[in-house]
Amino acid sequence: MSRLVVVSNRVADLSNTAQAGGLAVAMDEALKSRGGGIWFGWNGETVASGTRVPPNRQRMGNVSLITLPMTKRDYRDYYAGFSNSVLWPLLHYRLDLIEYKTVFLNAYKRVNRKFANALVPLLKKTDTIWVHDYHLFPLGTALRALGCKQKIGFFLHIPFPPPDIVTAAPQHEWLIRSMFSYDLIGFQTHTDVANFQHYVVEQAGGKVHEDGILKAFGTTTIAKCFPIGIDAEKFQLLSMDDDAQEQVKLQSMRQKLLNRKTIIGVDRLDYSKGLPDKFRAFERLLELYPEHVKKATFMQIAPPTRSDVEVYSEIRVELETLSGAINGRYADFNWVPLRYIHRSIERKTLAALFRHSEVGFVSPLRDGMNLVAKEYVAAQNEADPGVLILSKFAGAAEEMHEALIINPYDVDEMANTLNKAITMPLAERRNRHQALSRRVHENDITAWHTDFLNTLSATPAATGKT
Repeated sequence: MSRLVVVSNRVADLSNTAQAGGLAVAMDEALKSRGGGIWFGWNGETVASGTRVPPNRQRMGNVSLITLPMTKRDYRDYYAGFSNSVLWPLLHYRLDLIEYKTVFLNAYKRVNRKFANALVPLLKKTDTIWVHDYHLFPLGTALRALGCKQKIGFFLHIPFPPPDIVTAAPQHEWLIRSMFSYDLIGFQTHTDVANFQHYVVEQAGGKVHEDGILKAFGTTTIAKCFPIGIDAEKFQLLSMDDDAQEQVKLQSMRQKLLNRKTIIGVDRLDYSKGLPDKFRAFERLLELYPEHVKKATFMQIAPPTRSDVEVYSEIRVELETLSGAINGRYADFNWVPLRYIHRSIERKTLAALFRHSEVGFVSPLRDGMNLVAKEYVAAQNEADPGVLILSKFAGAAEEMHEALIINPYDVDEMANTLNKAITMPLAERRNRHQALSRRVHENDITAWHTDFLNTLSATPAATGKT
């Protein structure tokens, strides 16, 4: 079996996967399953421009974490600039939020070349390289330009929009052409694959063949759907952790004694998550169904993200204003309707909170997959499970049909669905959960990375890509 080399914008701390996010857990699993390898990327540190720092090496068992710092200029123009002020809004269908500058694109190309130059000396001829996410679209091209003939796969964790949106990207043809340097391109959903195929045919004059083979730009690649999963068994056990249970037990007991229901939402503070309308939907629930006043509590956990991008600061102010208005209107001395927490919560505590919440409220305006939906299902008590409400614009909706699927742009629909979830009979809750749980456990994180890497292994050797 060839050595696996994982490349992502940021390398996670594998010393504490209980706190890690979805990508960290997935890559930890993939690397361990193949007997170790390399995880290469940025270490989260910035240095002054012109500073030369050799790659930092850290050994975690049989995995080598090899990281580089980023200059302050590259962080501003590549990361906060092109990656998160151009590509992130573009790929989430938000053309109105794109802030483009020529220096952003120049930095994006430059940093991808820097990554390639630092990575190539570490490679063996027999390595399999797996590149992750929108920060590194052109890394494959940069590696091929340096003579890499290894098999290189790419996985996009966020959505891929239709061609008419993609063409709003500066040098969009160059961007898509660069993706053809990969032997295999993985997407979260069949919709994403179809959107990519449409671009190839309509904008690049390419052709789509069987088994996901695409021909364009004088070469071929394979594009397929690989929906990412979670370590469902581990998360289920985490939800029953004694320490975590102790933290939430008193609050849970009090809620049950007062016959109150808990609705929980966990999202990064990002405009793609639809948080303001989520707050408005809960307020509308209390307006339309006054019987839930003092009987339903909404807890929204929204850890900060990209605080140096202006639009995120604006969302925070809007949410604080909304939560204050809702609580000011409805709160009583012994009941706070909306509990808004703007910080990270320990993973095992989150799992326990999921387990003790009657409704999981997941309503992004657009999401690649959304693993919170799967974690909520995995954490439930099978004898008395909660109900998952899920946006139809989350990638997870393609496979989680038994959730209550909602339109996150329709506040009244969300309010009515919240009422349906809160009042759903036990038998229906059990039936829905049983089907969801089975799928979450079958299509777990191991199935995901095994499927992708086996497919990459079976692709023809990289030819004509240098």
